[in-house]
Amino acid sequence: MAETLVDGHAARVALFVTGGIAAYKACEVLRGLQKQGCEVRVAMTAHACELVGPKTFEALSGHHVTLGLFDDASSPIPHIELAEWADLALVCPATANVIAKMAHGIADDAVSTTLLACPCPVVVAPAMNVHMWQNLATVANVETLKNRNYLFVGPESGRLACGETGAGKLASIEQIVSAALYRIRARGDLAGRRIVITAGPTHEPVDPVRYLSNASSGKMGYAIAAAAAAHGAHVTLVSGPVSLPVPAGVGVIHVTTAAQMLEATQDAFATADAAILAAAVSDYRPEQAADHKLKKAAEPIDNIALAENPDILATLSQSRGSRVVIGFAAETDNVLENARKKLATKGCDLIVANDVSRDDSTFGSDTNRVTLVGPHDETELDCMPKEQVAEKIIERLHDLLEPDEPLQQASAADQTLLMPRTGADC
Repeated sequence: MAETLVDGHAARVALFVTGGIAAYKACEVLRGLQKQGCEVRVAMTAHACELVGPKTFEALSGHHVTLGLFDDASSPIPHIELAEWADLALVCPATANVIAKMAHGIADDAVSTTLLACPCPVVVAPAMNVHMWQNLATVANVETLKNRNYLFVGPESGRLACGETGAGKLASIEQIVSAALYRIRARGDLAGRRIVITAGPTHEPVDPVRYLSNASSGKMGYAIAAAAAAHGAHVTLVSGPVSLPVPAGVGVIHVTTAAQMLEATQDAFATADAAILAAAVSDYRPEQAADHKLKKAAEPIDNIALAENPDILATLSQSRGSRVVIGFAAETDNVLENARKKLATKGCDLIVANDVSRDDSTFGSDTNRVTLVGPHDETELDCMPKEQVAEKIIERLHDLLEPDEPLQQASAADQTLLMPRTGADC
């Protein structure tokens, strides 16, 4: 079991289950939190009890389930006790009704009263009919809570229990647990810092159906983004085409080509304190992309004229000033020698070098074996999961950052980011 601690004790999560059809999934969320070392206690609305019996949650949590304001003989004020006990409040599923109550301070049952008394961070996982989610009243209530620094995870789009299709589906168990852990684990040593991270490959079109690319999966860059957010940073992830969930608390800009990645990264870096460039950017692009599918018989593509793509690492390093820029060097031979050359020629603060010819550090693997190459030192890390490598990189970033004030303090609204923003690694 993983260990998640707050002030030396297991993280305490108050799970509030309301009367949506997705209530049964709260059981899986509870187990997911327990696997991460959290202690969980549950409060339920009357309608939630119609869908999942409280005995189920009592058996899973090992604690009495709060159902009413006066049903716990062991405590004269159970809602205050639960509110003060919790390090995090998680509302899952959150119906339109409970969201409205939270937004307007209504306290008419055990769940809404306890939530009103909670001084801890709150994570909300909505689930409801698409029209209820899109209703202007719900939209306004969600915005109100986001402005109070409530973190929303989901909802997703898909087929709903009512038979309709659209936004309103409960986020995945993994996303909900990740969002909860993000709020719990935020240590604040990068609070107020703005970090730009690139991840994944780029696709350089030959024609509407073909492109030049590489085997980057984006796993390393996404792990770094998750780690930076967990340390309290405001993270902008500029991502090439990958199939990965966006980490909790991270804003993402989706791009396709190297030119788009450069533009998005420069825009984000303008107000950032640091950049970590983990993307595997294509070095070349076709000089001229065809506007139709090329036919091999009539229009052979065995002699494509190539043009060099912009060097994102060099570009940001040249304009960095006192800001920190970290680059990656994915090599197959002479790894350290090539990394040292890259550090010198690009002008960045640190190069993360890895041998992608190895099975344990290649594109798409879940582990990585890297060496942190700086101007005056080199640190070789053992092979470890990419999440642990990401932690080591963030630790080094913290050491490199100037001890003065961040360039721009992140707003409370920034800290509620979870759903991806759209725009046109190894």
